[in-house]
Amino acid sequence: MATDMTPSSAALQEELLRRARARAGSRPAAPAPSAVREPSPAPLSHAQRRMWLMDRLGQGGSLYSVPFATRLRGPLDIDALSAALTGLVRRHHILRTRYGQRGDEAYQEVLAAPDAMDVVVVESDDDGMRVLNQEARRPFDLSAGPLPRALVVRHGPQDHTVLLTFHHIAIDGGSLETVADELSQLYAAAVDERPHTQPEPPQYADFARREHAAAKRLGEGLDHWVRRLAGATPVRLPRPAHSPGGRAAVARTTALEAPVLPALREIGRQRRATLFTVSLAASFAALHRMTGEEDLVIGCAGTHREGAAMRNLVGLCVNTLPIRVNLSGDPDFGTLVERVRDALLEAQQHRDVPFDLILERLGAGARGADGTALVRVSADVLREPTALRLPGTVAEPVDIGLDEAKFDLSFGLVDSDSPACIVQFGQSALDSAAGDRLADDFGALLSAVAADPGLTLSRLGGGPQAIVADDCHPAEARLRADSRIANAAVPVPAAGPLIAYAVLRETGGPSPAQLRSDLRAALPRESVPAAVTLLDAMPRTADGSLDAARLPGAAAVPAPQGPRAHAVTAAFAELLGRVPAPDDDFFVLGGHSLIAVQLAERLRTGLTLPVTGLDVMQCRTPRALAALLDERESERAAVVATAAPAAGKRRVREGTVLVTGGTGGVGAFVLRELAAQGRPVLALARPESAHLVAGDGVEVVEGDLNDLDGLRAAVESADAVIHAACTFTRPEVDVAAMEAMVAAWSRGPFVFVSSVDAYGKPADRQVVEDAASQQPLSAYGQAKLDCEQLLLRAAGTEGRGGASVVRSPIVWGPHNRLRDQLRWGATGMLYQAAQAGDPIQVPGPGAEGHDWHGAPWVHASALARAVTACLDTPVHGTANAVSGHVGWAELAAELGRLLGTDSEISLVDRVHPDLDHRWHYRADRLATSLAELPGEGWRSVLAAMIEGPGQVRAGR
Repeated sequence: MATDMTPSSAALQEELLRRARARAGSRPAAPAPSAVREPSPAPLSHAQRRMWLMDRLGQGGSLYSVPFATRLRGPLDIDALSAALTGLVRRHHILRTRYGQRGDEAYQEVLAAPDAMDVVVVESDDDGMRVLNQEARRPFDLSAGPLPRALVVRHGPQDHTVLLTFHHIAIDGGSLETVADELSQLYAAAVDERPHTQPEPPQYADFARREHAAAKRLGEGLDHWVRRLAGATPVRLPRPAHSPGGRAAVARTTALEAPVLPALREIGRQRRATLFTVSLAASFAALHRMTGEEDLVIGCAGTHREGAAMRNLVGLCVNTLPIRVNLSGDPDFGTLVERVRDALLEAQQHRDVPFDLILERLGAGARGADGTALVRVSADVLREPTALRLPGTVAEPVDIGLDEAKFDLSFGLVDSDSPACIVQFGQSALDSAAGDRLADDFGALLSAVAADPGLTLSRLGGGPQAIVADDCHPAEARLRADSRIANAAVPVPAAGPLIAYAVLRETGGPSPAQLRSDLRAALPRESVPAAVTLLDAMPRTADGSLDAARLPGAAAVPAPQGPRAHAVTAAFAELLGRVPAPDDDFFVLGGHSLIAVQLAERLRTGLTLPVTGLDVMQCRTPRALAALLDERESERAAVVATAAPAAGKRRVREGTVLVTGGTGGVGAFVLRELAAQGRPVLALARPESAHLVAGDGVEVVEGDLNDLDGLRAAVESADAVIHAACTFTRPEVDVAAMEAMVAAWSRGPFVFVSSVDAYGKPADRQVVEDAASQQPLSAYGQAKLDCEQLLLRAAGTEGRGGASVVRSPIVWGPHNRLRDQLRWGATGMLYQAAQAGDPIQVPGPGAEGHDWHGAPWVHASALARAVTACLDTPVHGTANAVSGHVGWAELAAELGRLLGTDSEISLVDRVHPDLDHRWHYRADRLATSLAELPGEGWRSVLAAMIEGPGQVRAGR
């Protein structure tokens, strides 16, 4: 499609669209597909459950965001776009679904349809990619219901980029075509101001219920996969010597000559195979060349969408198909295509078996050393991306790359007018030099087989070329480069002689003495092993990596002892059904993600130590997990010894103040202030965090906001309450906790640390205390307001004391929790840009009609003084706790100075959504307590936050 359009052609297109819609409206509507309607909540589908578990394990983030962006040239009606998006969310329940948990089971629940979906519009003089990327990376809260987000970047009066961001738990690539098509129709109806009727679409919750009900009928297919994948192990990739961590990805694109794609299609036609099958065969060949392995597994995407009833289903309907192919015998490429075709057809016959069930049945054989699954490598054919085509505009898809790797390695063939191949690899999974070589090799391989599909694998550039990780011992690299050796390992011992181990390709090969002689001739003396030992096979762990403990001569390691080791063994035995040996693998014993969460919870409550499901999956063995817990116990013991709490049974003293949130940034300063005043304190803390708050004058009661009975008991035993705890992301938990505390409150004052978010977006720039809240309120702000009203209604009744609501803005102070907070949200956007030295644009005076844009802030010490002052003199209402206000430009400049970078700061007339704050808050009622003390200026506290423990300035 042309990138520009004359007025006459635009008018003609619009007229044709109107006629087409009129014809469509005259036809009878197709009957709606039948669906089983059951009350919410519904179970999660298997694919959703995997997403939910990754979110619970802290491995979600932006990895599972689905950005859908289109550049639109022509007139764009923002109100019509909002109406279209609202209609889409009303039609497809999955787009307004929240995810919760009851016991060990997760569920999905449809929320009420919103009255209107917000569309945020920002101005941009450039392509807007920075704003678009930031928006795409903003995380979702699954418990709140991840509604789609809409952002429009306006480049000019008739030039916009529309970005819709979804969460993968609610949508997949196959859904985007439906979303784009329906939005186009809904938009056209909104522009014409006419109702738009469509057949009711199928709903995803019904699909999840059917899948759940059919789980018992998957036995035959599951048995097939277990037989098919028996003995398969994850491919061994040359990981970098120094992994950067995370899931950052690198993509390398290689252009292909125009004749390559037609030639590959012809290869497929001759062998009754699709272009995808041919591309998958090339991926197997490239992986074989890199690793030297002949038994390989590559994953490809399957779908559960079958039949007309699911044609317009929006939701997560993808399933990973593990394609296993044997590349032995040095086949020619055409033969390899046939092997891949047969394996793919066989997999398609059993595509209804969820991949996570296959992994659970396979156990540790389907896992890598870090807990990753059998399928580390994927392949796909990439076609023209979906675009949002709205009437009267010309659409161009925009690629929003999240630069995060869902797989360690991915091969892609681009089927377009500009053919290319893509290799994407995770920086923590594949050595960078190896990834670059692989990208070049994949492009050369595709060109070579397109020219001559009769080439055998050994003739594709000289045969398998196993790439050795850059950090391996020089003797191991030398041995593995020897064509007579199938595998080699030279582990560096902590003590004792250096021994090399080798597996020969054929019997009658070189002797150990000959191999050592070769090494002696090629390497410096200090790198030559004391001996070379030949093995029939290299001992492997369940994930395929070297099992150094089983090598001949490896020293035996005694089993760990102590209460934490015994607790770990007992938890493994109870949840996995067998008593583990110290080095038994969690996944070998049948563990999976949900059991990891359950095991961590059992250890956390039993040992009162912080431990997560991710810890279990990363440690994997009882020995490693016990060592981690011993380390955390030592850290706790050191803190407890310093605090020296009084021995004996806890006794709540007269005048005791209950403080919630003591382990958080605000609560820590409140505890410090109360201790300085000599007040007896009862601090609510989870068991594993109790040692962080226990100390002189501070007693600890175990509990958290989810423990309503514990909250009630704690409030009943205290003479005053300071409630500073908050979940931030689970409003229903915050409100339920306040209801429980207010019900138990029977005497003394109650102080609630709230937020200026409860004001919403006031009409006046100056916000006085007790000003009415103005919509719209965020979910966080609404929860704060609800909690305030619960407290203030109960104050002074049935013997209760006075109530004080202290609304604070962003809190600054030298505390780890507050340092982390600085790096997120609006301040985080400025912080990260300043840290990288990137140009920074902030709204100037007069932008969008407002003379100031910036942030209110309060020093944590000043907030603590204000909060504790309310114990003696309740405000009987709402007070603000604000130390001052700082403009965005001033803050950005100071961040750059403290970080040692030199970002160019420019004032612009537009306001980024995250910087859309222009209010000043009066703080009269607590002014005396908030008075600035030495060292509490905003520059001083900002410097303390940036240069805290573990913080290093850039450029130094």
